[in-house]
Amino acid sequence: MMEPDLVVPTMEAIRRWAGVSVPNAAARQGLADMKGMIAEIEAVRAAMVFEDEPSSFEAALAALKEAP
Repeated sequence: MMEPDLVVPTMEAIRRWAGVSVPNAAARQGLADMKGMIAEIEAVRAAMVFEDEPSSFEAALAALKEAP
């Protein structure tokens, strides 16, 4: 099975930023698995919907405040 295109550039980015190399084949496979994980996260993100008007913290506190 061929590695996804993102493996080698990711290994290089890790080496540049953290100063470490991929230690073994399992770590390299973990990088290869990221392609599927990224696709799954993108699918979930596309399904997420946020409120048009986020609720105000102050309004939430006022609504929960007990009447005197």
